This record gives sequence, structure tokens and C-alpha cells, in this order.
Amino acid sequence: MANPNDREPRGTHQSKKATASGWIGSALEYYDFFIYATAASLIFPQIFFPKTDPTVAIIASLATYGVGYVARPIGAFFLGHWGDTKGRKQVLIVCMFLMGFSTVAVGLLPTYDQVGLWAPALLVILRLIQGFAVAGEISGASSMILEHAPFGRRGFFSSFTLQGVQAGQIMAAAVFLPLAHYMPTEAFNTWGWRIPFLLSFIVIVAGYIIRREVDETPAFAEEGKAGVVPKAPVVQAVQENWRDMLRVMCCSLMNVIPVVTTIFGAAYAVQPGYGIGFEKDVYLWIPVLGNIVAVMVIPFVGNLSDKIGRRPPIIIGALGSGLLSFGYLYAISIHNVPLAITMSLLMWGVVYQGYNAIFPSFYPEMFPTRTRVSGMAISQNLGTLVSALLPALFVAVAPPGATNIPLVIGSITLAVCVVAAIAAWTARETYRVPMADLGNRNAVPVPKPEYDRIREKAVSDAVMAKA
Repeated sequence: MANPNDREPRGTHQSKKATASGWIGSALEYYDFFIYATAASLIFPQIFFPKTDPTVAIIASLATYGVGYVARPIGAFFLGHWGDTKGRKQVLIVCMFLMGFSTVAVGLLPTYDQVGLWAPALLVILRLIQGFAVAGEISGASSMILEHAPFGRRGFFSSFTLQGVQAGQIMAAAVFLPLAHYMPTEAFNTWGWRIPFLLSFIVIVAGYIIRREVDETPAFAEEGKAGVVPKAPVVQAVQENWRDMLRVMCCSLMNVIPVVTTIFGAAYAVQPGYGIGFEKDVYLWIPVLGNIVAVMVIPFVGNLSDKIGRRPPIIIGALGSGLLSFGYLYAISIHNVPLAITMSLLMWGVVYQGYNAIFPSFYPEMFPTRTRVSGMAISQNLGTLVSALLPALFVAVAPPGATNIPLVIGSITLAVCVVAAIAAWTARETYRVPMADLGNRNAVPVPKPEYDRIREKAVSDAVMAKA
């Protein structure tokens, strides 16, 4: 067969610079997104909603978290179009500005006691802007890194997108830890919780400085020179790759695991209505430690996917983390902090990364360059929209005072994970398909021996570059 390198784009591949940009940008942007998630579970029910019924307040607060995901498909439509027509670099800078300013504004909002129903209304508006902004982040960053990465190492480099996301979650929870631990409760609920949101101004400045330094990807540049940049990439993606968009939607339901870990799990452990009685600062260590492990595991799983393929780690990660959710929720139900931390490390920190580390390469590899950002962004955000509405559903079916909460919520979680695993199983394997052939259902993968030779050369070239 022809030389596989002839099917790779020419031009300068800034693998390391693009990866660093994707990592840092995702970390900063998802710091913004997840400080909201943390506050929605720990603080917002008490300050932005009526205090007459704690169950209603918890449901309403978690529903505002889900509202951000309602805006994501809309953001995916516009930002995906922008990324496929104007370039990956431009869309990532736009995402950064929108997210940063909306997050700072949350930190300036008045409370329910001050302005009544205007408080939750303004909160919802800003959450919609957050959701719109974040819709283009993962697809844009993943596409940029993938298109700069050498053939044979796309899984490894792309995994750093999600390593950045996990780092952002660590920062989000870690910022709350000293505040929740050292500040008096009244001061924390009055103004202390605002500090992490106001610090997001740094995101705007740092994110712009970082992302302006990366060149547009060679693959997108070649599309522009050839005059094949689509005028309506969303329409083209649906027409040509609707099956893969459906697969991505179903696989993206795996967002149920972080929902169980950081959203419902927090409410279940901390909110007085459930009566479990975890201290806020103690519970915040659970996602922090889980994410620290995840940051270490992700590159190894990404590298593994370059050796054995994308589908096996995703399927194992989906089924395994779904099963472990039972143990995690049970540990919370019996107020066993060491067991809850251990189960979080296994479920979230290790097993879930079989999915989490791989989808930044698996999803964009399903689509051709001309529709990559749109195809991934729209389908992924539709899937995460469904999973993000689960926290309110979980509280509705297992409200404070309910029995068998770990069994009920664990069963729903496992069922969702099974759907995601089946979707991944039906997808074609993409790790040995050259860049120019991605998105083509009839593409012929490079033979394994030839692929291994190319990959080994890419690894040795990277080692020599460091020497």
C-alpha cells in the first residue's frame, strides 16, 4: 500500500506547544465550570433559593447546574461552526473569554434574601452563558492537539486535554478547601464562596496569553488552501456522519460518573436533609484525591490506546466504573470516609479514565477535518446534556429520607454506562487510520506491523528531541 505518511498533513506540527495550550486552557476553563458545580452542591441551596423546603432547594440548585448543559448544544452549533470555518485557535480564545467573564459575574450576584427571585434568575442566565462557552472547549482543544500530533501518538497527546480538565477540577475543589475549613460558616456563606469565582479573572488573562501562541493546525490549513472549508459544517456532519454522531452522543452519557462523584455524591454526603453528616471540607477531599490519581493515570491510558486501540479501554472503563458506583454510594451512606475515598480513587481516579482519557482522540477521529469540531461538539454536548439532568432526577427518585439510595442511584448509573459501552463497541477502530482518511467509513487502517514501526519511530524521535 502507499506510504501512510503521504496521508498525513504537511506543515509544522507543534505537538508539544498545542498540547500545552490544550492542557492549560482546559484546566483554566474547567476550573470555572466546576467551581460552579461545587458551589451548586455545597452553598447555593442556602443562599439563592427559598429555605422553606430543603429538598426543593437542593433540586433547584442542582437543576441550575444542569441548565448549563441545556445551553451546550446551542453553543456547540455556533462554536463548532466557528471552529470548522475560522479555525481551532480562534474558537478556543472565544470560549475562554465567554467563560471567564460569566464566572466572575456569578461571584458578584446578590442572594435570594437581597433580591428575591432575581437571584436564581440571574444565576440561571450566567449558567447558560457558561454552558454555551464550554461547549466548544473539549472539541476545539481535542481537534487542535489531534491535528498537531504525529501519527501513532494521537491518543497519548490528545489525552492531555482531559488531564487538563481533571487538573481544573482539582483547582476548583482545592480553592474551596481552605475557605470551607478555616472560615466561619456565616462568613463563608456570605462572601467566602465568592472568592473562587472572582479569581477567574486570572483565567481570562492567562488563557489569552497561552492560546495566542499556538499556530493553526496543518490539517485545517491544508483544508483552507484546497478550498474545501465547508460553509455549513453542521449540516455536512449530520449528512455524512450521523451514525458516528449518535455513537458519540451515547458514549458521552458516561458523564454520569463525574455527576455521581462530584454533584449528587456531594449533596448526598453534605446536605442536612440526607442526614449523612460529612463535613464540607472533608468531602471536598474526595474529588480532589480522585482527580489527582486521574491526572497521573490519563497519559498512560492514552498511550495504551495507541498500542491496542481506542475501544477496549473505553468499554472496560464504562462497565467497571458503573459497577463501582454502588460501592462508592454505599460508603457515603454508612459515613465511612476512608472507604468513600478508596472507592472514589478506584471508580473515578482509575477505572473511569479508561473512557475519559480516550474520548479526546476517539471522538474527533470519527470525523473528517472539515467537520471535526462541529461533529464532535454537537453530539458530545447533546449526550452530556442528558447526563447533566441526572442530579435533579437522582434527588427526585431518591430524596432525603428515601431508603436504598445506593442501590437505586447505582442501578441507574450502571444502566447508563452499559449504553455507552455498547455504543463504543459498535464504532469502528480508528487508531491506525491516517489523518486524511479519518471520518471515511471505508478507510483501510495501516497494517499493524507497519503502524507499530511508524509509532516506534515517532516515540524515538520524541526521545531524541529531549536529549
